[in-house]
Amino acid sequence: MADMDSHEMAPNAMGGQMGMGAHMVMTSSRPQTPNDIERAHEVIDTLRRALVKYHDSRVALAEGYRIFLPTVAQEVYHFTDYGAASQEYSGHFDLARPGSILYVKNSSGDYVLVGAMYSAPADYTPDQLDALIPLSVAHWHAHTNICLPNGITLDDLLRGDIGATHLDMPGMMPVASSRSAPAINRRLGFLADGRFGFTGKIADAAECEAAGGHFLKQAFGWMVHVYPFNGDDLKVAFGMSVPTPPAN
Repeated sequence: MADMDSHEMAPNAMGGQMGMGAHMVMTSSRPQTPNDIERAHEVIDTLRRALVKYHDSRVALAEGYRIFLPTVAQEVYHFTDYGAASQEYSGHFDLARPGSILYVKNSSGDYVLVGAMYSAPADYTPDQLDALIPLSVAHWHAHTNICLPNGITLDDLLRGDIGATHLDMPGMMPVASSRSAPAINRRLGFLADGRFGFTGKIADAAECEAAGGHFLKQAFGWMVHVYPFNGDDLKVAFGMSVPTPPAN
């Protein structure tokens, strides 16, 4: 790791391009019905109305939304209202008040609104998830097999604490390995060497313990991203890739 620029995206916190793998499971698709299509468009229309004021990310911050892991470069940034997210994890679902708002950064470093994320309890069944947003149009996902260094909890991550001030934290780059190592460690904390976290190389409990970590079979609950601003194509709105924000 010779420089920061070439590795900023390596420990992407939660990823934007989703796919099956050791760190993620997804719901299976179901046959699509006319009612599913109607419900899906209701979600899109509701979000377009509810999110319009958040095109200015400062409004979201002023209303109490907090950026998840703001120092870590990500494909998509989650601005989370932890009160609303807690309600979702308790089974209370409000289409007009998603727990997280999704942004990307443009070339100027400004946040650009692209969508929202809803959550649901970890123990929800496919039928329960389908009742919220139909499985024929959306893939709910869950983060699995996550290794976090000992001393770091999910609550720490929600507070933005990635252990950057702890020089002995597993996952930090040895300061002698590169002239950029101290700066990378300050920015990325335990994510610096790419072993830990939501897209880390470690996905096995024994390997996690050997590396000085603790293993989570599932982190958080079920989640689904919705991108309502790129037209009415449901495959885009409920797709697994972050769409390019429309020019306006």
